[in-house]
Amino acid sequence: MSGLFISFEGIDGAGKSTHIDATAKAFQAQGRVVTLTREPGGTPLAERLRQMVLNDSMDAMTEALLVFAARRDHVQQVIVPALARGDVVLCDRFSDATFAYQGGGRGFDWQVLQVLEQWVQGSGLGEAQALVKPDVTVWFDLPPAVAATRLAGARIPDKFESQPIAFFENVAAGYARRQAEDPQRFARINAHQTPDAVWRDVQGALRQAGHLRA
Repeated sequence: MSGLFISFEGIDGAGKSTHIDATAKAFQAQGRVVTLTREPGGTPLAERLRQMVLNDSMDAMTEALLVFAARRDHVQQVIVPALARGDVVLCDRFSDATFAYQGGGRGFDWQVLQVLEQWVQGSGLGEAQALVKPDVTVWFDLPPAVAATRLAGARIPDKFESQPIAFFENVAAGYARRQAEDPQRFARINAHQTPDAVWRDVQGALRQAGHLRA
């Protein structure tokens, strides 16, 4: 596949959305076709599953299974075709979020998540059976207490956004564990800065990786 796959990760309130839009404009300015998408979601089926995951009460295994079911449809219907066309795929969260939220936050078995990742992102998606994963993951790292302050009163929280700070500390630890397992893929951004400073760091990371021209 000739496209470029970039995911954007971080706890709720880390400020991903603004910088995803700016990244899309930067690539479009360089003549690239951009596919913007998100997880859970990205297809009609996955969006319906998203509403269940974000709002319905369920245990960690059910959450993980629903998220990976949504991801399977998303990968097959959106991500793989876009990459085959040569698009730049910018995804608001991908599989690292499942490890962070269900693995770190909920305490679900990390090895089971790894098996699901292999099944969903590696089976039947091409002759080489290569794992579909981002070329670069931009992780907006923000202290959970700061994220909670940013979110306060911003909107009606979903069931994850309404979790206590201790939950998000575990989520952040889950992201750190994923980075340690695949450090070359991650660009860890200090999100506790002004938006302009964060954007400079995002651009710098993508340029250093050779994906965005100066």
